[in-house]
Amino acid sequence: MTRKTKLRCITFGSAAFVILCGLAWQGKVQAAAYRRLLTNEYQHSFIELTDQVEGLNSALQKGRYVTSPPLQTALYAEVYSRAAAAQVALGQLPFSNVELEETAAFLSKTGDYAYALARQAAAGGLGIPERETLKDLANASGELALRLDSLEEELNDRTFTLETVLDAEQRLSAQNQKTIPAGSAFETMEKEFPELPTLLYDGPFSEHLTGRTPKFLEGLPMMNEQAALEAGGRFLNFPPEAFTVASVGNGALPTYSLSLETSEESVWLEVSQQGGIPVTLLLSRPFDLPRISSEEALSLAKAFLSSHNFPNMKETYLIRQSGLLTINFAPVQDGVLCYPDLIKITVALDQGEIAGFEASNYLTHHTTRTLPSPSISKESAQATLVPELTVLSHQLALIPTAGEQEILCHEFKCENQDGGHVLVYINAQTGAEEKILLLLEDENGTLVL
Repeated sequence: MTRKTKLRCITFGSAAFVILCGLAWQGKVQAAAYRRLLTNEYQHSFIELTDQVEGLNSALQKGRYVTSPPLQTALYAEVYSRAAAAQVALGQLPFSNVELEETAAFLSKTGDYAYALARQAAAGGLGIPERETLKDLANASGELALRLDSLEEELNDRTFTLETVLDAEQRLSAQNQKTIPAGSAFETMEKEFPELPTLLYDGPFSEHLTGRTPKFLEGLPMMNEQAALEAGGRFLNFPPEAFTVASVGNGALPTYSLSLETSEESVWLEVSQQGGIPVTLLLSRPFDLPRISSEEALSLAKAFLSSHNFPNMKETYLIRQSGLLTINFAPVQDGVLCYPDLIKITVALDQGEIAGFEASNYLTHHTTRTLPSPSISKESAQATLVPELTVLSHQLALIPTAGEQEILCHEFKCENQDGGHVLVYINAQTGAEEKILLLLEDENGTLVL
């Protein structure tokens, strides 16, 4: 190698080294900038959380004393809005809802309770029990606001800093990590979170929803695993020994989960521990091109329900997708369609086989009801509809509320000025408008919004 060539190699090598060092430095600078940006976003979210909780506390305090229904409605709507905004801010911090379980639960429950109170206030005001609950929620939000204020001061004084994204990812990915590590700024806040009051209202966090026995299963005997296998065999016309018990579920509706494997398909079937009633069925296999019509599939679904002692079922809405037809059924009692007791059936359109079954709502709610006679006539209820809607059909229907109460309603299926369909539910006892649903319909079925 000549001296000139050596000099050229050294020059090129030095230049390459300088370029690599420059790129590395540039990457380091960019990474530092990203970390600063992320830290600033964390800080912004934390400050937003603090501000929203303070506003929530203020609105709850005011809500204890207001008596005017319009102002009550406005204040409880503000509580709902601030609780929702605080949940968004909380979700943007480098902690999971499992770690901040108490804080997240408080915001969810308070927001939903306020939403229910806003509806109640609009209908006529609140009573003493609701005001006592508001007092307890206001006290809890006040303690949370004080703790967040203290943490914000520490954050401003740099006594602590919110985690980097790397620290958060390493901690959140740790196995079985369900608590905030010792020393975390939020550890004390979670451990000392005040006990929340018992919420009794028409909503999903109400105390009356816990510990209930599914109505359809009341009085039925408890089943062991062998009895569950036999029930699964009867349901699908297989010998009991074809199934195996895959797991045992002990939730709100305790079940045995059974599995079955053949050369052509796999079956997953859940059977209730009490009574041995099928709860969920899922069939898994490749589905071929449809060979039967939706009308034939509907007839097969009806026959399946009838043969398994689910009488008086009426189809509501259906959707066709990927070679499957899914139909929602509800029972009819005394001419009233009972929506709380829905059963979902899925039929494979290639062979007409039942590919899916979901009856948890039916088992939870179905019973022989004592239905009231409507105090509001169909004509009076229809008169409350806006002139832009043309009524296509009417029926009496029982609809569930968020707290799983039941309301007897006049259901009007209407057509709007654009040709779209709308369902309007008018309370058959009070004449109040309870719910409006939009129907998105095409050749594949109906989607309810």
